[in-house]
Amino acid sequence: SGRSLVDVEDCLPALHSAEFNLLTMEFSLNILWIALIMGLEFCFTGSSKPLVVNIGAVLSSEDSIQVFKDSIAKLNTHTTKSGVHYSASAIIMDTNPIQSARSICDTLIPQGVHTVIASHPPGLPFSPPISVSYTCGFYSIPVIGISARDSQFTDKNVHPTFLRTVPPYNHQAKGWVEILKFFNWKQVIFIHSMDEEGRTILSHFQALIEPEDISVERIIKYPSRTDNFIPYLRNITSLLSRVILLSASKEDSEGVYDAANHLNLTGSEFVWVVTEQALMAGNVPIGILGMQLINGTREDAHIHDSVTIIGQTFNKLSSEIELVNMTQNTPKSCKDKKEDSKNWKKQYGDPLLLALKAEHSSDGPTGQVSFNAEGDRLNPVYWIKNVNRSSINNVGFYGSFQEDRNKLSFSNIPGIMWPGGNMGKIPIGIKISTHLKVVTIYSKPFVYTEKMEVKKTCEREKQEILCKHTNMTTGEVTQNCCWGYCMSMLLLLEEKVNFTFDLQLSSNNSFGSFERRNGSRTRQWNGMIGELLTEEADMIVAPLTINPQRAEYIDFSKPFKYQGLTILVRKTKKDSSLASFLQPFQNTLWILVGLSVHVVALVLYLLDRFSPFGRFKLAKSDDTEEDALNLSSAMWFAWGVLLNSGIGEGTPRSFSARVLGMVWAGFAMIIVASYTANLAAFLVLDRPEASITGIDDARLRNPNENYKYATVKKSAVEMYFKRQVELSTMYRQMQTRNFDTAEEAIEDVKKGNLQAFIWDSSRLEYEAARDCDLVTAGELFGRSGLGIGLRKNSPWTHPVSMEILTLLEGGQMEKLDNKWIVVSDSTACPERESAPATLGLTNMAGVFMMVAGGIVAGVFLIFIEITYKRHRGLKEKELELARNAADRWRGNIEKRRTLRQTLQKQREETQGYHLVKHQSSVDSNSTTGSILRAPSAEATGGRLCSPPSYGKVPRPPGKRTVTINNPAFAIEQQEENVV
Repeated sequence: SGRSLVDVEDCLPALHSAEFNLLTMEFSLNILWIALIMGLEFCFTGSSKPLVVNIGAVLSSEDSIQVFKDSIAKLNTHTTKSGVHYSASAIIMDTNPIQSARSICDTLIPQGVHTVIASHPPGLPFSPPISVSYTCGFYSIPVIGISARDSQFTDKNVHPTFLRTVPPYNHQAKGWVEILKFFNWKQVIFIHSMDEEGRTILSHFQALIEPEDISVERIIKYPSRTDNFIPYLRNITSLLSRVILLSASKEDSEGVYDAANHLNLTGSEFVWVVTEQALMAGNVPIGILGMQLINGTREDAHIHDSVTIIGQTFNKLSSEIELVNMTQNTPKSCKDKKEDSKNWKKQYGDPLLLALKAEHSSDGPTGQVSFNAEGDRLNPVYWIKNVNRSSINNVGFYGSFQEDRNKLSFSNIPGIMWPGGNMGKIPIGIKISTHLKVVTIYSKPFVYTEKMEVKKTCEREKQEILCKHTNMTTGEVTQNCCWGYCMSMLLLLEEKVNFTFDLQLSSNNSFGSFERRNGSRTRQWNGMIGELLTEEADMIVAPLTINPQRAEYIDFSKPFKYQGLTILVRKTKKDSSLASFLQPFQNTLWILVGLSVHVVALVLYLLDRFSPFGRFKLAKSDDTEEDALNLSSAMWFAWGVLLNSGIGEGTPRSFSARVLGMVWAGFAMIIVASYTANLAAFLVLDRPEASITGIDDARLRNPNENYKYATVKKSAVEMYFKRQVELSTMYRQMQTRNFDTAEEAIEDVKKGNLQAFIWDSSRLEYEAARDCDLVTAGELFGRSGLGIGLRKNSPWTHPVSMEILTLLEGGQMEKLDNKWIVVSDSTACPERESAPATLGLTNMAGVFMMVAGGIVAGVFLIFIEITYKRHRGLKEKELELARNAADRWRGNIEKRRTLRQTLQKQREETQGYHLVKHQSSVDSNSTTGSILRAPSAEATGGRLCSPPSYGKVPRPPGKRTVTINNPAFAIEQQEENVV
């Protein structure tokens, strides 16, 4: 029933006459069947012809062509779009690319193929279908490769219409990364050929490991078809890594394996992970791991999946583009005009290519089939192969048949045979040497150094370690002793982590910076980091700051100490005046307080003076009334209340004055409390201070030539300023002033040649604590940690980090801080920034001067008082003597008068008859007395003196004569004398 009319007619002459009737009947039935089919088609589709989609193929054999045709027939049977018919046009690929291109132009393109499936020439499974891709790409005909795995087909500039159901070889790099991560191998050696395939897989692998914690220690490149690989592999044994990745062809792999066996690179400590091509070598060593694409060589399966993808694409496109126009405008000859091919590409070629890339098949024989933007297959599945002594076994797979994400799975890890015939024990992938080369640098208080000439031996019990230093210029080697915080920590790590070491000082005495050397364009690390990268050292034990730039090239342990950056300056000492104790109040306030004392004292005096209750007498007491408050007592009261001294006497008596006294006491309390509080505040501020406030100080942000600041060259601090955009001005200002060592900078700060030095806080606080003239300014900035530096992916990174964490948790690091860094309380500095402020003689000198002034004033006043008292005492004594003399004279006068009267009475009684004669005698004596008085007064110059005694009245014994300027007394005396 499948024969055509032409087939029957060709067979008629060969038939026997006996069979003619039977054939004739069969022919008639065929004609009727064809007519029936055509009639049914006419009923449903009208008189138009069916649309034919022609699928071409360039395959490796007749068997593959038959599989292709069967797949097309199956596609026609299962197609869901009416009016679309798929036809097959296939040829065998010629081994000659030029002949292959001619065959495509002569056979496939004239048939109007819309897409082409390409395999490889017969017997050359690894030969790429370049001729098919070039020819079809010129006419914008999509090509689906089913065996081409070269990376060059990913370049869409060269192969714009090429897609493939097999991944490129560089896709295995993803599987390699997953294997390395699974076994925790952090460092590898990459061996590849210098051809395009080798360079591509290397670049793809490097891009994949960039976000991962994996590094390539050494890249070994060799030219293809090399006869001797020993020179390329000779130095592998000196490297740290023991994981070797090999990207090579089958032929090159055999030479690599021979050289590896010769150099003992296939022993138990090595690991080999190779590409699919290298796994096919005849001399592949045991223990090698490799990847092999599942169904990668099944051409029939890939043909079936390709036809399925094409059918699904055209079924969807038939509703979006006009298939009739596409079939009519399909290129029919390689001699078509260029404009026609451009029109086909724009209208049908590009949309068809995009539709093929967007199509997805999930149940094909090779698994799910889909393409990425470059046309490469997505999510392929690989077997993980392990070379055993007698076979190559599947030990796992990479990829997924159903999911859209790749994954790695091992089925029998204990059954994997590793190089050297080991099973069960996974290699660590790195060479571990327990004797390390440790480099350090002089940096107090972390590392101290002293030459052996001065210090004859290094005492281990004092945690001193022998360290050597090599002069870069002369090559001279000197022996030194090193000790300090880092050296004590190194000895603890040596004991706990179990390694030995040789210690050396950095040859150029720097931490390391990334800069150009000798005018070259490429930049390299110098200092301790450079020694680590050039394998002159295995570990850096020093106060090495952890920063991102360094972490790109070396590994750091966990931080053993956290710190930041600060600024070291000289203290600016304030000159304390004698009136420092007056600083809490302004001069105006002091004047007002003093004025208030006297005003209040005056008002108190007046209130108490004029108040009717200003004086009083206690009840039931015979004491006299107490006087009111006088001005002196009022002054004493006002000052006593203000100065909080006891008032024993002289307090206000009236109620009005006492109200004012209470108000004055409240005022005094407020004034005294305010003074005390401000004095404490001024005491805190009145200390030696830093001349700047911190990193944001205007003198740093807006630098001038008079204010100099710097840091250390080739240090993390310099890199910090270089990276920060907002600090770029400061970096340019101090770039030419930076010092070679921190010691030189600190010495210049002490001398005043450098105003500010920016460095690690631990070191600067240590220096400031031991030198009273230095102080750290501002808050910490640029906080970071100090860590131990190691090579990338060093096997010691994890053990050292874990031990540092253990030491931190156990308090060992705190003990090291107390021993080497923290300053004891017995510092000789009179003031510490962290200590409470205290008053000194310089602060309170004015108070002592005031007391001294009070003493001098008191002594001066006491002399005045003594002099005044003496002068006043003499006057009072004279007055007292005058009073006493007057009293005596009055007494004498009274006695004489009494005597005179008595005598007078006696005379009158006894001599009565002489009264007249006596009276006349008295009168004449009186006249005489008056006559005698005048010459006496005149003789004394107006001074009245006692007249001479005319009688014989005796003078009282022991008495002295006193002249009394009294006329009445003189007359009486004369009368007495007369009598």
